[in-house]
Formats: sequence, structure tokens, C-alpha cells
Amino acid sequence: MTYCVGMVLDKGLVLMSDTRTNSGVDNISVFRKMAHWQVPGERIIAVMTAGNLATTQSVISQLEERTKAPNERRNSVYDAPTMFQVATEVGQLLRETIQERQDVNGQQGQGRFTATMIVAGQIKGMEPRLFLIYPEGNFIEASWDTPFFQIGETKYGRPILIRAYDRTMSFEDAVKLLMVSFDSTLKANLSVGLPLDMMVIERDQFEPSQSRRITHEDEYFQTISAGWGDALRNAFDALPKYRFPEDD
Repeated sequence: MTYCVGMVLDKGLVLMSDTRTNSGVDNISVFRKMAHWQVPGERIIAVMTAGNLATTQSVISQLEERTKAPNERRNSVYDAPTMFQVATEVGQLLRETIQERQDVNGQQGQGRFTATMIVAGQIKGMEPRLFLIYPEGNFIEASWDTPFFQIGETKYGRPILIRAYDRTMSFEDAVKLLMVSFDSTLKANLSVGLPLDMMVIERDQFEPSQSRRITHEDEYFQTISAGWGDALRNAFDALPKYRFPEDD
């Protein structure tokens, strides 16, 4: 399991993903689930993944290979004229990869190789865009009604996003909000874990304005985690007390 969030702001895009992979309580490892490609001054495209690791890394590897031979590349993220076309190509590649693995493994492969992806980015002259790609290859785009997407272990970190998200918020507040969302998920599910990868894509910059890994030693994340826990306890204590009705 994993947890990834992509968020649209007026200022651009904010992305965060965890790195934990596991196939049992005694087999836990770290693997990056965020990749990006950029053409300075022209485009930036990022992908986050959740699901079967072999499937998602096969898709990322194929996308990477398509960018390495400029004279022979086909369906590269560098060639697509719009972000919609980028999402279409990623969705098609995901669907084909899942189908290939299920065909090889037969009945035993049904459902084992599923995955979902978030595709984010901007191409010059167009708006920053965010897409959620389903295992079947189809997708939906973020909108005013759905301004952020989550994949993986979504339920624990969702309430704070719904309550606190504001499209006009600063990048700094958006990162703080995502850290609270991830901290809530980390506390509730051992299949999600540090380090976290964070990327900020500012509108019309076509390169990450911020990109860093948040580790166990990160002082700000530790402060957020402790402060959020204290704030929840204080808010709980401040609520009116429940009183049992007196017996007649």
C-alpha cells in the first residue's frame, strides 16, 4: 500500500507521496513512487503511482525509455501536444501493462497487478492540469469540484484535506496541509511510511520550484506531527462535555 496526493492551486500544483513498499510485516523497503520529466521553458510532467510495484515501475520505465531516443521515440511525454494526451498515453500504457501480466499469469493473475496513477503537469501556453488514471486506462481530471486526488491508502488523510483545502492558499500552507494529511495516515496504517517525496510546480515555471525528500529526521515534519496531535487533544477537550441524563 502507499499514499499519494496531487493538489491544484491557483499558483500551480503540489504533489506528495510516501515511499514504503511491503509484502509482509518482515519485508519492508523504500522505493520512490514519484517521477518527473521536464523540458526547460516548455513543459513539466510528473507521475505518482500506487498499487503493484512491478506494474507501476514497468510503466515508469517504459515512459523513461521513450524519452531517451529523441529521433526514434514514439508516444513520448515530450511529444504529446496537451496534458490530456499525456494522460491518454499513460492510461493506455497502464492498461496494456496490467493486461500483459494478467495474460502471463492466467487466473492467478486476476487482480494482482492492478495500479492507479496521478499525472500532473503543464505545457507552455496551457493551464496546469491534474489527472487520476484508473487501472482500466480511463481517467478523470481535477476540477473546481474535485481539486485534489488521492491514491493508495486514502481514507485516513482525507478529512483534513476536505476541511482545510483552499484553492487560493500559498504553497507553504499547502505543503503543511499535506504533511498533516500524511501524518494522520502514518499514524493509522503501517503500510504507509517515511520518507516522503514532495514537489511543488509553480505555474509557468516548467521545473520544480521545490523538490525534496522528508525523512524521519526532518525537524519541521516532527513539529507538525507533535503539534497536530496536541491541537486535536486541545480541540477535543474544548468541546462541550456530554452529560448522562439523570435517573427519574
